Amino acid sequence: MGQNKFYITTSIAYTNAPPHIGFALELIQADVLARYNRLQKKKVYFLTGTDEHGSKVEKAAREQNLTPQEFVDQIAQKFLELTKTLNISNDDFIRTTDEIRHWPAVKKVWQKLSENGDLYKQKYKGLYCSGCEAFLTEKDLVNGKCPNHHIKPQVVEEENYFFRLSKYQEKLKSIIENEEIKIIPEERKKEVLSFINQGLKDISFSRSKDKLNWSYPVPNDDTQTIYVWCDALINYISALGYAENSEIFQKFWPADIHCIGKDILRFHAIYWPAMLLSLSLPLPKTILVHGFITVEGQKMSKSLGNVIDPFELVKKYGQDAVRYYLLREIPTTKDGDFSYSKFEKRYNDDLAKGLGNLVARVLGLKCKIQNAKCKMTMQNSKFIEVLEKTKKDYQEAIKNYKLNEALAVIWELIGFCDKYIEEKRLWEEKEENRQEIKNLVETIKEIAKLLEPFLPKTSEKIVKQLETGNLASLFPRIN
Repeated sequence: MGQNKFYITTSIAYTNAPPHIGFALELIQADVLARYNRLQKKKVYFLTGTDEHGSKVEKAAREQNLTPQEFVDQIAQKFLELTKTLNISNDDFIRTTDEIRHWPAVKKVWQKLSENGDLYKQKYKGLYCSGCEAFLTEKDLVNGKCPNHHIKPQVVEEENYFFRLSKYQEKLKSIIENEEIKIIPEERKKEVLSFINQGLKDISFSRSKDKLNWSYPVPNDDTQTIYVWCDALINYISALGYAENSEIFQKFWPADIHCIGKDILRFHAIYWPAMLLSLSLPLPKTILVHGFITVEGQKMSKSLGNVIDPFELVKKYGQDAVRYYLLREIPTTKDGDFSYSKFEKRYNDDLAKGLGNLVARVLGLKCKIQNAKCKMTMQNSKFIEVLEKTKKDYQEAIKNYKLNEALAVIWELIGFCDKYIEEKRLWEEKEENRQEIKNLVETIKEIAKLLEPFLPKTSEKIVKQLETGNLASLFPRIN
């Protein structure tokens, strides 16, 4: 399929807790890129799903007096519901407990890694962070604690299977430096190279069964279970049918974009490419890395009681309002902050007074000249010039994965239209105003098209309102 295909994935959400707005942000960013590429007439495959094995899941299930499978069934359903609640256009949803689709691929990968001499068994003593479900080195720690979870890692000593990550150090360095895998933003690329330059050590790819029971068994060794990250990363090929080398796998792999959070960059930019090199599979083209969302300047945590529930947010403000805030207020590759006051200000200023008010004004003007004999094409060179610049800047922003800037460009056009109405006093019944109103109508149609990947329901509503003359408010103001 060559350049005509586009395969995009989110990371797969860990099922030790229900979804929060951090993962909602990731889903929405990936959805914009999937929808945009469909509009470019590409064959798109968009994957998301859930990562369901590991000790944290086992512990969370135990706390609720459920079996791990009962627990992950409930949590996975919530993540599936979130895709509907946010109007995510994913083509697939993979679960790592799926023994029909996922396990055969995991087994095949393990056997190939082993056949290639990249797995070996040895006794090991190391620092294990239960939050990351990963072994850390002393260099990784900040004041003796995991920098992400702020807990002291446990000293773990056991016999595990190890993956020969060190074997691929120089190759990985070359791949990242030469952007065979493009890491966005640049600062994350530097972070990965810095880690590689410190020297890559082989990594544990299994746990003793008595330490981790809730995982797949290591083929031909029932004393060991497969390490959660080895299992999880394989989802990107298992969903496509890697196990049977399906037609979908052949068409869509490699991934064009893995959309992930910065806390799991190492796994995706180092461990995963090394596994693919061992398997002799093509590498993903781009890793797009977003930041964290704080809440009024504080990290989201259960203990602080400030975890934002995306379901409640959509219920209160609406689907596209939530999509808009997360895409516009949070820079695509940076950290961002959430607060209800910021949310309501963005809603009122940009959606109610901005977009909603403009559409209502233009529809009102359109109704006044309903039977006027005017050309339904753009007849104003200034409008044409502004619109062409808007499209160019919009496409450039999306190409550079600056989704917040693409939205800012649309709102500049909205501001231009509002100003034009005022300057030309288009509410006055003058003959020359009739064509100008038609120009505005055509511009609103273009705004609806530009909004389609970002606010799909709103885009659809605008088109319908233009067709029917319905003046219902797109975004009622919040008082």
